[in-house]
Amino acid sequence: MEKLTKQTHFWLYAIIFCLALAGCDRLSSASGNTVERVSDGDTLVVKDANNKNLTVRFACIDAPEIAHSNKERQSRRTSDRNQFNWGVKAQERVEELVRQGGDRVTLNVTDSDRYGRKIAEIRLRDGTFIQQVLVQEGLAKVYRPYLNKCPSRDVVQQAEAEARQQRMGVWGDRKFVNPWEYRSVNKIEK
Repeated sequence: MEKLTKQTHFWLYAIIFCLALAGCDRLSSASGNTVERVSDGDTLVVKDANNKNLTVRFACIDAPEIAHSNKERQSRRTSDRNQFNWGVKAQERVEELVRQGGDRVTLNVTDSDRYGRKIAEIRLRDGTFIQQVLVQEGLAKVYRPYLNKCPSRDVVQQAEAEARQQRMGVWGDRKFVNPWEYRSVNKIEK
């Protein structure tokens, strides 16, 4: 039997590596997920092919918070009202996009978080990238701490640059506080 050349070794290992990655959750695409509920501007619940509900957090972005308790809903603080108003707008936009897509989405799962949620890039059946739309319309911002796990980071960064330049959505609101800063000050976990 002939000795394998370095090039043959390289391609053999490359093929094995690719086959191993193909089974990874990080690179898998799940299509045909039915959206059960839009929880907020960057989280939804989907029913997967096995009829199991999965909570999915949007990769790449962070949307404004919504009020979760009666105390938050009744708050008169300007920062709360501002955050929650933008949060509701983001949530309503996601609901509208999901309806337009026939309540079906495709997930490109990139990670899981400490709460067991899947982190995913989310597209409608027609290919519309929901995160890009939200950032482009100024209803969410790029979330840089985890941007390295975002395959479409260039797309969302470009969308954000355009929204900022055009002062779309939160970019035109001088009182808006970034969601991660709002959570930090108010000791809210995402």
